[in-house]
This record gives sequence, C-alpha cells and structure tokens, in this order.
Amino acid sequence: MKIICIGRNYSEHIKELNNETPDEPVIFIKPDSALLRNNAPFFIPDFSTEVHFEVELVIKINKLGKHIPVEFAKDYYSEIALGIDFTARDVQNNLKLKGLPWEKAKGFDHSAVISKFISIENLELNHLNFSLTRNGNLVQEGNSRQMIYNIDEIIAHVSQYFTLKIGDYIFTGTPSGVGKVNPDDHLIGKIENQTMFDFRVK
Repeated sequence: MKIICIGRNYSEHIKELNNETPDEPVIFIKPDSALLRNNAPFFIPDFSTEVHFEVELVIKINKLGKHIPVEFAKDYYSEIALGIDFTARDVQNNLKLKGLPWEKAKGFDHSAVISKFISIENLELNHLNFSLTRNGNLVQEGNSRQMIYNIDEIIAHVSQYFTLKIGDYIFTGTPSGVGKVNPDDHLIGKIENQTMFDFRVK
C-alpha cells in the first residue's frame, strides 16, 4: 500500500503559498507509517514549530492498473474519504530553498490523517463540498469542482508513472486556508454534512 499525494491542485492555495501553477499534477509520496486512523490524536513532532493542516479528499484504489486512460479511471475507485496532509512548513521551506526533496516535511510519522471511507454511489464527485473546523471555527472549505485536475485526471496521470494497486490511497490536494496547529486543537472534517473525522492535537 502506498500513499500518493497531489500538490498545488487548488488555485487559491497556490496563491496563498506564493507557488507557481503547475502544468501537470505535482506528485509526492508518503510512507505507510504516515497513516493516522480512527480519530487517534495527532502529536506535533519535536522537529517542527510550524506544522500546518491541509484537508483533502482521498480516494482508495480498488483495482490494479497501469497507464489508465482518463475515460476508464472511474472504474478504479468506489469510495472516498477525507484526510489531512500534515506538513512541517518550516522544514519544507528550508528544503525547498536548498532544492531538496520534501519527504521529511511531508512523510513523517502520522502526517497522513485518513477518515472512514464512504461509497461514492450517491455523491456528485465533481461538485463535492468538504470542510475543516478547528476549535469550532471554519478554517478550510472546498469543493471538488475547484480542482485544477479532477480525480479521474489524477488517476490517469499518476498511473503513467506508478502501478496503482488495490488499497492505495490518493490525496487529491487542498484548498486555501491552511494553517498552523497547536496543542489541544480540536479538528473536525466533513464531506457535505457528514462528519468524517473528529480528533485532537497533542
């Protein structure tokens, strides 16, 4: 099982971090040790003073695939979840300045929160609302229509480079509003009006 993440997939998030708009999906990978499930608490790592939350829609691959045409991508998933790509922003910024990979900032232990999965059967995937509240305040909200590359396009692109296996996760990018987490923060994520995760930061 691998965790594939897509960066810079929402225009407003690109603007808030002063990044350039990519001409193809930005891909990075987290190890399976990054997973945090079942509403377990997130512990801020001691090597960072600026860990940011980034809420994202997550799909789970249900079929082995390679070089998947975009028109067939919908056959490779049937469930969706909500996740957080925790990012050690101070570490990432230092790595970027040196032209180095981001793994230490993105792939550290428990940096990939993932909720329960729900069927996509009755969902409008190209018009899906999701949100994150911190301590009762709305901090991020997005809609899948805002994606630069939609889910099927992401699958088609990623599968040109990596064989997708059953059980792989794809984090599809975050909207604007990312920010720092602090001890005792209470994070709740929703897809439409359904609570997907509810946990605390330590």
